[in-house]
Amino acid sequence: MAVPSPEHLAPDATKQDIRRSLREERRQFVCNLEPSTRHALEEQLAELIAPMLASARVIGAYSPIGGEISPLPALARAKRLGRTIAYPTFEGDNDHFIYRAGEPDIPGPHRINQPRPTCPEASPDLVLIPLLAVGNRGYRIGQGAGHFDRVLPHLHGARFVGLGWQMQRLDQDLPHDEWDVPLHYFVTPRGIEDFTTDGQ
Repeated sequence: MAVPSPEHLAPDATKQDIRRSLREERRQFVCNLEPSTRHALEEQLAELIAPMLASARVIGAYSPIGGEISPLPALARAKRLGRTIAYPTFEGDNDHFIYRAGEPDIPGPHRINQPRPTCPEASPDLVLIPLLAVGNRGYRIGQGAGHFDRVLPHLHGARFVGLGWQMQRLDQDLPHDEWDVPLHYFVTPRGIEDFTTDGQ
């Protein structure tokens, strides 16, 4: 399921190197997709993760920005099943978000829409996570702000599911810090990769 790392990406590349490379690689990939093709791929993703969403009680979602693959078609299915959907919500200057159950209909401090502060706090048992790259052991590289890294360790018992395009799955071990939490699964429109079988 992994794809070869970009030729210009050295085996000892830093997180910063990988971010720069994959941000551009993803941008080019998405720009080359016809809108109808992108929609079809996101519907394929929704079909694949439907069983995961059906088995969850509270789903930690995200509002897609830029080249991130959209979970919205999948979340629409989950809502029809009566599942609670919660989104990261920042308050004030706090870089540590909490999940609130509600529609992300107001702008947050990081230019990402989030629920209103009056929405109830929620504790997801399934967390959908955007990323720039994921490596062989399930460690992800995100945008670099560390927001998910601060929150995931406190969501005890939750399943962490990275969502992305196939080109974001690199066939190498990615650098990670001691506080980084690996994904349990990585899902693209092509399939689901289970990292829990690697001893996690």
